[in-house]
Amino acid sequence: MSTVVVIESVLPHLTTEELRRVEEAVHQQYRQRKDAIVCDDSYGVVTETDLIASADQAFLAYDKEEQEHAQRKAR
Repeated sequence: MSTVVVIESVLPHLTTEELRRVEEAVHQQYRQRKDAIVCDDSYGVVTETDLIASADQAFLAYDKEEQEHAQRKAR
């Protein structure tokens, strides 16, 4: 079993405080690696991967709305 699978399997059983500590540890890893960090503030770290995922969700929502609009006009 991979380390990531083990970590993911344990997460649901952690307390909120333990999850906060894990999140902070992950943010610290990003900071130490200085890899693809777009924003780093008291709320956490935003990476290029986060921005790409957000943009992808926005484009999917836009495409869905555009498709629904086109179907309404075609009727």
